[in-house]
Amino acid sequence: MAVLFAMGALAADVGGKWVAQVPGRGGQTRETTFNFKADGDKLTGTMSAMAGDVEIKDGKISGDSLSFKVNLEFGGNAVTLLFEGKVSGGEIKFTRKREGAEQVQEFTAKRGAS
Repeated sequence: MAVLFAMGALAADVGGKWVAQVPGRGGQTRETTFNFKADGDKLTGTMSAMAGDVEIKDGKISGDSLSFKVNLEFGGNAVTLLFEGKVSGGEIKFTRKREGAEQVQEFTAKRGAS
């Protein structure tokens, strides 16, 4: 039982609001808010997008690492974005790429006021 407790204690505390300046087309950034809910190794929540909040899919937490997908639509085209992050204190260092693409973008989210 102590081992199970220790494993749970190692999971990063990511629940709540996180805010980031996320890179977009042409080098501009857009403020994006992530609202995470953690339940064991499962991650759910939302991400702000131009058309409103979108649901986080397939979210996972393992130690100080997290990953999830977001499905968006641009001009009638469905796009899946893949996010991976590493939690360190009040920051999450993210990488993001479009499913099926090689280009990776990096940004950092900071814990926001709940």
